[in-house]
Amino acid sequence: MKIAIIGCGNMGMAFARAFLKFDLVKKEDFLLVEKSPERMESLRGFQPGVLTGIIGPQIADYDLVILSVKPQDYSLVQESLRSVIKPGQVVFSIMAGIPISLIQQTLNHQEVIRAMPNTPAMLGMGITAYAASPEVDMNQLRKIENLINATGRSVFLEDEAQLDAVTALSGSGPAYFFYIVKAMIEAGKQMGFEESVASLLVKQTMLGSFHLINTADRSLDELIKAVASKGGTTEAALRQFEEGGTADSLIRGIHAAQQRATELSNG
Repeated sequence: MKIAIIGCGNMGMAFARAFLKFDLVKKEDFLLVEKSPERMESLRGFQPGVLTGIIGPQIADYDLVILSVKPQDYSLVQESLRSVIKPGQVVFSIMAGIPISLIQQTLNHQEVIRAMPNTPAMLGMGITAYAASPEVDMNQLRKIENLINATGRSVFLEDEAQLDAVTALSGSGPAYFFYIVKAMIEAGKQMGFEESVASLLVKQTMLGSFHLINTADRSLDELIKAVASKGGTTEAALRQFEEGGTADSLIRGIHAAQQRATELSNG
């Protein structure tokens, strides 16, 4: 498969590197389109098949076109892409907030997949939810799924509207975990630890807790109870979290992210 990537930022290149790592695409079968001269210079070490600053007729030679520009920059590329895109090519968008119907309309092109990855894809540990227009056939869909899975795991959604919820839950999700980790490290510093020690304690706790969630044959409530003995230290902390509405605040925040994603999708 030959792949063109328009917008070679962190996420676009995370996909490219994952495809190469698993030998799904050869370097010479990449076309990288990047408008920033500084970014282009840094990409030269990637040794792509073709590196260019403009969207030109060569796009028509590629099976898959990955749109990874910032959503606010889409209007700057859509006209150029519309003039060179050909039937049979698949457009794969990871632009937040731009629905399939708008991409189809602005490009006059029907085979469109819209996806929402998250930043752990850069480590091959991401989760990407995606939806497809009816014009994308099963063979094309399977090939795209294989590519996505090189960055972690994937979930196919029948209803594209659910991508707004995905954006709020897993797309933005890493920031929520970083926020909690930052607060825990700050608590450690306030209790007298050096930042490096507090950071080590918190990060390893988060890592070990993740593996317990993934491997222990227990519910989250059971895992909490296993740590929180009656009248103990953990119970004191959890009581404070409940009194402060910590869980409700997190849930409200995620709903706010979903609402904002829907607003962006509706223009």
